[in-house]
Amino acid sequence: MEEKQKKSNGYGLGVITGILATALVVCGVWTGKTIYDRNIAREVSVTGALKENSVINNETLSKMAAIEATVDENFYFEGVTEEELQTGIYRGMIEALNDRYAVYYTAEELTAQLEQNEGVYYGIGAYVTMNTETQTPYISGVIEGTPAEEAGLRIDDIIYAVDGTATFQMALEEVTGLIKGEEGTRVTLTLIRDGVAFDQDVIRRRVNNPTVTSRMLDDEIGYISISEFKDTTVDQFTEAYAVIKGSNAKALILDLRGNPGGLLDAVVSIGQQILPEGLVVYTEDKNGERVEYKCDGTRKIEIPMVVLVNGGSASAAEVLTGAIKDYGVGTIMGTTTYGKGIVQKIIRLSDGSGVKLTTSGYFTPNGNNIHGTGIEPDVVVEFDSEAYYGEEQRDNQLEEAQEYLRKKLHG
Repeated sequence: MEEKQKKSNGYGLGVITGILATALVVCGVWTGKTIYDRNIAREVSVTGALKENSVINNETLSKMAAIEATVDENFYFEGVTEEELQTGIYRGMIEALNDRYAVYYTAEELTAQLEQNEGVYYGIGAYVTMNTETQTPYISGVIEGTPAEEAGLRIDDIIYAVDGTATFQMALEEVTGLIKGEEGTRVTLTLIRDGVAFDQDVIRRRVNNPTVTSRMLDDEIGYISISEFKDTTVDQFTEAYAVIKGSNAKALILDLRGNPGGLLDAVVSIGQQILPEGLVVYTEDKNGERVEYKCDGTRKIEIPMVVLVNGGSASAAEVLTGAIKDYGVGTIMGTTTYGKGIVQKIIRLSDGSGVKLTTSGYFTPNGNNIHGTGIEPDVVVEFDSEAYYGEEQRDNQLEEAQEYLRKKLHG
């Protein structure tokens, strides 16, 4: 335990510097349901002039100083550092926005976040999603060959607690922050499956997540699964799609189930490989400024396609699904998607920290914003978990997609 420090001068300077930074600034993480405009929008200085009518004024600074003095005089526990208190101030300002997608990152957290965007992190290898109705996190996808798969974690397992800390009404990034950790360490998840609660230990390790997998299901139908839209996803998809076409596939299944989203640039680049000429997506900010992302249509897909989606398909996955549905170049099958129609940016501050803020909404080519509603499938097929995890190990949604395409091909 560290010796308690006097914080009057240094702490006050930290308050001013931190709030100046956030006053001057303008994506579930691998587990977060978010779409990022870019990895880093720009770098903003942590020094500068206050804006007119700023929340940072003599009154707020005086109150912070009064709270600091009260803490120094009365707080029982030792060991809270100056840095931790400063970070708490910065987080508090972002949390006051009441936007579950807005986050303050320390320099270390921002570095880790950007590594995740590159498809590498230390964790268990499961996608985690927040059920907005019950305010509980659940597993929406499990990456092959990872600790999560080896420990037997399943889609739809509810995460009731992490190392004994209850997750109810916790922000998604807090939950994933508890799950991630140093390589080789153990995390205990309290899970609820089919109404039964149990503890499951999982050993964390480095997870390299190939975001695209593909194969020919038979002589006619190709299959491509995109688990997330990262920096590496475009090249992986391009290669997989070329192999599928080179195998003379007559139909394609594009699997976006459990895909929590990712980078806007990545999903636009993939959309440009299969969509007709026109918009892929467009965004509008609070001032009504519109940014359009287009496709020239020279590579429009010419074979029947089914897109598999579920409640874990979110954000960037919904961008692609929405465009495919609007243009009618594929049949959407499965269950209703998550419903996230907003865009975040990560802005790096000059001290190495950063913030993630919601900066705009996005719209499908036909002008639909699916935020809060999701995308309804053309063909509803509920997931049969008993068949999937039972002795048969059948993926009934995938089987339905294959049967649908066979009828398309042969009548």
